[in-house]
Amino acid sequence: MAHDVLLRMEGISKTFPGVKALDNVHLEVKAGTVHALMGENGAGKSTLMKCLFGIYNKDAGHIYLDGKEIDFKSSKEALDNGVAMVHQELNQALKRNVMDNIWLGRYPKIAGLVVNEHKMREDTEAIFKELGINVDVHRIMGDMPVSQRQMVEIAKAVSYNSKVIVFDEPTSSLTEEEVEHLFEIINMLRDRGVGIIYISHKMAEIKRISDEITIMRDGQWVATEPAEKLEMNDIIRLMVGRELTNQFPPKNNKVGEVTLKVENITGQYNHLKDVSFEAHKGEVLGIAGLDSSGRTETLESIFGIRTRKSGTITLDGKQCLNRNAGESIKNGFALLTEERRATGIFGVLSIKENTVISSLKRHKRFGIYLSEKSQREDTQYYIDAMRTKTPSQETKIRSLSGGNQQKVIIGRWLLTEPEVLLLDEPTRGIDVGAKYEIYQLILDLANKGKTVLMVSSEMPELLGVCDRIIVMSGGRVAGEVDARNTSQEEIMTLAAKYV
Repeated sequence: MAHDVLLRMEGISKTFPGVKALDNVHLEVKAGTVHALMGENGAGKSTLMKCLFGIYNKDAGHIYLDGKEIDFKSSKEALDNGVAMVHQELNQALKRNVMDNIWLGRYPKIAGLVVNEHKMREDTEAIFKELGINVDVHRIMGDMPVSQRQMVEIAKAVSYNSKVIVFDEPTSSLTEEEVEHLFEIINMLRDRGVGIIYISHKMAEIKRISDEITIMRDGQWVATEPAEKLEMNDIIRLMVGRELTNQFPPKNNKVGEVTLKVENITGQYNHLKDVSFEAHKGEVLGIAGLDSSGRTETLESIFGIRTRKSGTITLDGKQCLNRNAGESIKNGFALLTEERRATGIFGVLSIKENTVISSLKRHKRFGIYLSEKSQREDTQYYIDAMRTKTPSQETKIRSLSGGNQQKVIIGRWLLTEPEVLLLDEPTRGIDVGAKYEIYQLILDLANKGKTVLMVSSEMPELLGVCDRIIVMSGGRVAGEVDARNTSQEEIMTLAAKYV
């Protein structure tokens, strides 16, 4: 079946101060197809889409939709003309309900004056029914898990009757069941003739859902091929410009004596119940489980940003109260949060400021002033160690790609020299090359005798990096497995134990 070209982008270039983000890039998307856009963090994928969507003004090039040249100056103009985008970092009105979020800025009105609540509810419920989304339309967005908020964002894109929908890392916060549901929605849109642009780092997903794949590297177009012609190794080679033989670094960390004891933690305002486990010096301990199993709550309770009803935390034989983040940092704990945009970065501050903000004591001189030289040296060390792509230390962190933001936050916590590092989805939305660097960093910390607790939704990652894995289900510890001698099936069976 022949597909007409729906969207054509030709010779797109975009320069930011100090960096050429896009250099003569082209992309063709056919109607009724899924076109995957791949590349390492900082390759220019999101920048290209933002030029299409009217968030950025391109410096050069032409964009054609249905054969007609377009140049959107705002996201509203893009949406009104049938181009929608589901962003990786959700930007929603969290204090408003689901309906408000879908129709914000285009409420149906009676006589052009009063918002027609009845029609708004009916229309929202009709879209949800069509897409098989089971969410209460009156629910406040901020009370919902990220995965459900993601589904609402997808429904909003569909509500515009879009010709082209861009999905930017849509599955980074979804469970396997929700991913299947998303693929059903995408297949339905494809059958309707919608052109889908799908950005993801997950190779298996790309191979399964895409018709064509375009690969970018360092702001340039590298290749466009039918999905069935490219094997995973081909994709990785084209993305990183080199062979990547192993997905995970070799493990040679020595696991020592028990250093961290978590005993009978029960949450005050969450469903954690009697969570107990031990972690050793030099160990990477994985925490597996389905969405809402209590994985994030466990890390946040240890770090003191969730209230514990009961339970104790002991590090090296000494009880740690960890009543808040400041106290936890003093006690040698560090937490990398799951949602970097909401709880990780200070968007208006520079990379340098974001890197040193948790370790200012290191840079104090005579108790009076902060040493600029010392701050620059520490920042540069982690820019180099993580291969963070940035024009300079003074660049605002919000202008970096998601994966590069993640690298900066990891550097920030490592500067606090923690004994226990709590990582919540440390490689979420990060490309295959950068993932390897972060895995290496985690294992280096374990080699130095640090204790690492790592929550991840990616099973191969837990099996490839961790020594042991505890599995959570329904707010409780459902079991513990040795990472070397277990299987994904055993972990999934435990994850469903108390559901």
